Amino acid sequence: MLDVGDDAVVYLGTKEGIDRTEMLQDLATAQDGEHPFPADKYVNSFPARKHDHFAIPAGTVHCSGANSMVLEISATPFIFTFKLWDWGRVGLDGIPRPVHLDHGARNIQWDRDTTWVGDNLIGQVETIRTDGDVIEESTGLHELEFIEVRRHWFTDGAGHDTDGTVNVLNLVEGDEVQVVSPTGAFEPFVIHYAETFIVPAAVGAYRIERTENSRSARFATVKAYVRGSRTSDN
Repeated sequence: MLDVGDDAVVYLGTKEGIDRTEMLQDLATAQDGEHPFPADKYVNSFPARKHDHFAIPAGTVHCSGANSMVLEISATPFIFTFKLWDWGRVGLDGIPRPVHLDHGARNIQWDRDTTWVGDNLIGQVETIRTDGDVIEESTGLHELEFIEVRRHWFTDGAGHDTDGTVNVLNLVEGDEVQVVSPTGAFEPFVIHYAETFIVPAAVGAYRIERTENSRSARFATVKAYVRGSRTSDN
């Protein structure tokens, strides 16, 4: 979560003991635009705070609530999101926008209930290392997914190495940083809050550090790469 309001929630997984047939019927009824789907009856909602990380393996019913700015970390060349309900939204013709209820219903993992979600998808952040003012965390992307996600907190700067694979990053805390080469292989590149940037595999070592114009006291980046693709993994 890049940022949230005080009342922000995340819908994640189905509630325990619900009637599956009844839920699917209520979803079908809601497609006419006149009978809202009672989401809170069937789907868990959890409070969401800035920098919370929620894992969402395929097949998990999910949705971000109001007043949430989400940084979605995913790879979608071969997967799809099937919309079950559109929260009453309509198209320019005044008719409810189409959803994918049939496809979605076939893909729901009903065992992703309240207990399972709480044990596996929330609060999975772990500290990997601490070096001076730099804290590196694994943010807990689920083991069913092929992307590794690391978060780095720092005050002045943090060192990185592509280790032979592409790095995709986002500045999730702080106003402005720059990407620099320890060897001067490329010119410093300035990044602002919430911007996503790509560091090619060929870059190797690089640093992310505050600039002369930075005013924030602390910074954080989220970095994603494909698991098992680093040189050191082989």
